[in-house]
Amino acid sequence: MSARIDRAERETHIAAFLAEAGWGAAERGLLAGDASFRRYDRLTLGGKTAVLMDAPPPMENVAPFINVASLLGGLGFSTPRILAQDQGRGLLLLEDLGDDTYTRLLQQGRDERALYELAIDALIELRRRVPQSALEALPAFDEARCLREVSLLLDWYWPAIKGAAAPDNVRVEFEAAWRAVLPSLWKAGRTITLFDFHVDNLLVLPDRDGFQACGLLDFQDAVAGPAPFDLASLLEDVRRHVPQALAEAMIERYLRGNADLAKADFLAAYAVSAAQRNTRIAGTFTRLLKRDSKPNYQRFMPRVWELLEQDIAHPALAPVRAWFDQHLKPAERRPVIDVR
Repeated sequence: MSARIDRAERETHIAAFLAEAGWGAAERGLLAGDASFRRYDRLTLGGKTAVLMDAPPPMENVAPFINVASLLGGLGFSTPRILAQDQGRGLLLLEDLGDDTYTRLLQQGRDERALYELAIDALIELRRRVPQSALEALPAFDEARCLREVSLLLDWYWPAIKGAAAPDNVRVEFEAAWRAVLPSLWKAGRTITLFDFHVDNLLVLPDRDGFQACGLLDFQDAVAGPAPFDLASLLEDVRRHVPQALAEAMIERYLRGNADLAKADFLAAYAVSAAQRNTRIAGTFTRLLKRDSKPNYQRFMPRVWELLEQDIAHPALAPVRAWFDQHLKPAERRPVIDVR
């Protein structure tokens, strides 16, 4: 369901929040928006900068961001410090980590391999450092959630392509196929999964060393999830093509940093993680088009399907591949609209 925000009222609350935090006289400009209702503004005051997160309730909830930022910051990871907060109104004032996002640096021609190696090292440290007690406090990425997410494909993409709702028998077969493959998710165990670990949400912080040189953004959806999930998010990025040789080298780097993992089990978990994620994305991008009038995400759909077809070729995904082959033929795996 779409929601409307009273911007005038919202701006009144923001002005009061910034004034109380000592930033009321700051210049303010849009830094970024995303597929949610959140937006980010950069504030400039007296030669200093900060970032305003505007996450209007009830559509958004800043509590998970605060909790995960506290966890990761306490373990030495480079997350934005929270300078001021108003949880009730969904407003946070954050440390400004700068503009050196992976996306921008890659566009400028920065060494791709070095950037990805730094991100992999951060993932290795996440698995090493986040304790079991912290995992237990995070939302569980369980079977029910996995099925809800992949079912977005039937809820939104299927009717957009087929012109009618998915029949009950098709949905039953779809869920059965996924139930058959989901146990492979856990062959590599659980770790903290930041969930949106990709080039738009990573920065380079040149004044910090080691894994701390990798700045982390947009982690409020963190869960206790499959160990390979964030790796798949990074390497199977629907927004850019990661060369296969580089992807394979980064998987090997991650495995060298986690010597306790069995490679075959990890690769099966990786394939199922990636397939589950990309199936969700296909449904989500269609929902953004149909429900939220955001068509631009359709430009990524060819890449979504390219990756998903690659994922389901793994033997661990055989039941899901069979379902796709029967019910969504290759010609039906495409953007819902042409936005080129």
